[in-house]
Amino acid sequence: MSYHPSASRAPPMLILYDVPGRTPHSWAPNIWRIRFILNYKRLSYKTVWVQFPDVEMTLRSIGAPSSGTGSNGKPLYTLPVVVDPTQNPRAPRVLSNPNMIAEYLESAYPARPVFPEGSRAMQTLFVHYVQDVLSKPLLPIMAPLSHSQLPDRTQEYFRGGAPTPMLTGPQREQAWRAVKDQFDFLAAVLDKNMGDGDGIVAMGYEVSYADFALCSVLIWIERMAGQDGWARVRTWNGGRWHRLWERCRDYMDEL
Repeated sequence: MSYHPSASRAPPMLILYDVPGRTPHSWAPNIWRIRFILNYKRLSYKTVWVQFPDVEMTLRSIGAPSSGTGSNGKPLYTLPVVVDPTQNPRAPRVLSNPNMIAEYLESAYPARPVFPEGSRAMQTLFVHYVQDVLSKPLLPIMAPLSHSQLPDRTQEYFRGGAPTPMLTGPQREQAWRAVKDQFDFLAAVLDKNMGDGDGIVAMGYEVSYADFALCSVLIWIERMAGQDGWARVRTWNGGRWHRLWERCRDYMDEL
């Protein structure tokens, strides 16, 4: 079944499919990357909240492409997904995979670019680093914390109703040290921009997709591990990460 726009006379707007916590608020870093772009480009959109157990059924019902293939050979359906009926309401674009969505939004809505000219390749590498390297030591800490703050039905879906084990004591401290090592490395790299940039953002003086990818991880920490995690991270590297969070604050609307 494919997506069909409402019969309302209101002008069509983009739709962002997101996964809620216990309350409808955005927390997942891959989805925040897209929400940042929508807000930065000042595009009209609305959020449709979908709990994890309903993701595949919902995405199939709107004709969303799969975002990959699982180890069992079956297609994987993941969020974010964006539906864009503004170009052709009778045949809206339905997109999955955050990097593909980001590139589509940049091409379809070039005003207020998030990929400065000639930067796509380097930003793609940066985002890959944030997603697959910087975030990796966060998973043993953040995955159990995140699961514990999801709706009960979603927790049962992931763990069969069993509680998710959390790191405690020395194991937790060791895990945070591994996270800090990655942030220290990234801070040293970004410090190279001090001579020809503001030393906060990745591309000189203006925020870009790279900054939104990194700040999405900061929001994940701030929302799911505020007292323990964000209280640490915001002070690391002379407060660099808190300054980046503040630079991105204007684009944190949840519509």
